[in-house]
Amino acid sequence: MMTRFSFDFVEKQVRKKTFGVITTIDSKGRPHSTGIIYAVGPPEKPFALYSIAGANYVKVRNIRRNPNVSLVVTFPHYWVRFAPASYVMFRGTAEILPANDADGRWAMSQTRIGRMNLQADADELGVEIAYIKITPEPTVFCYGLGYGLMELRGNHTGVGYKVTIPENRR
Repeated sequence: MMTRFSFDFVEKQVRKKTFGVITTIDSKGRPHSTGIIYAVGPPEKPFALYSIAGANYVKVRNIRRNPNVSLVVTFPHYWVRFAPASYVMFRGTAEILPANDADGRWAMSQTRIGRMNLQADADELGVEIAYIKITPEPTVFCYGLGYGLMELRGNHTGVGYKVTIPENRR
């Protein structure tokens, strides 16, 4: 399927956001979804998404058992509330990295809310910190991202598309 949007376009949009919904698989094989603050890794390295979390959080325990995850980043229409939100969905595998991971720290330091999370004193909170690194599959699923409201209104079923992460970014 040919699309007018590239992975570069999608990546630029995803880098502008910081909130997504990660879905992990629990010990009974059921999906478990939760909101996360995320950041994108260094542009000169393979494309990856990072989040910081308590090492004993449910999502971290689920990933340790089953690394298969999805991450959905939404792009709501703030002024036109009745319009459906656009989104980008990544499927891939996650791994738990230590709190001193350089790429995770770099990624989180690129946004204001990421820096706030880094500055939170884990000792004061009594929580051991870890990074979640998501390595997406090459195919990225998108809906409505880059389309205008009139295009969405006129063809809401035809604005879904896929982009592929280029070889040099995998």
